[in-house]
Amino acid sequence: MDPSTDRIERKILVHAPRSRVWRALSQAEEFGHWFGVDLKGQAFAPGRRAQGRITHAGYEHLKFEIAVERVEPEALLSWRWHPYAVEQGADYTREEPTLVTFTLEEAPGGTLLTVVESGFDKVPPHRRLEAFRMNSQGWDAQMQNIQRHVASGA
Repeated sequence: MDPSTDRIERKILVHAPRSRVWRALSQAEEFGHWFGVDLKGQAFAPGRRAQGRITHAGYEHLKFEIAVERVEPEALLSWRWHPYAVEQGADYTREEPTLVTFTLEEAPGGTLLTVVESGFDKVPPHRRLEAFRMNSQGWDAQMQNIQRHVASGA
């Protein structure tokens, strides 16, 4: 396993209290608002699945689906999903999903939010590079999205 190809890690200082950042991450409907997925009426809880339609223009035909693993209030949220699962009609259930972990830490000026997505070395070779590349770009955008969302007071 090569850490440079197996995991994506992003950090951002969000200028808000940890409790506010946690709410944006852990409340499924609010998460969906900034992440770009309709999760109306759902909740993130260990052992539960959450799913909904992507709301980003051009991706509305895709489904977002996660299996929540851990929820440690104001500290950690993790789930598993199939990265960049965009091919219509493809069955991704036979693939091992990656693990996405968000952690929150107190930091001068706000909350340090870290996201790590790991397990790309287990993605089938024909999809691995593209899934890694697209999710890498996606996490860059999502970190900015949560920052804007929290700053907007939404």
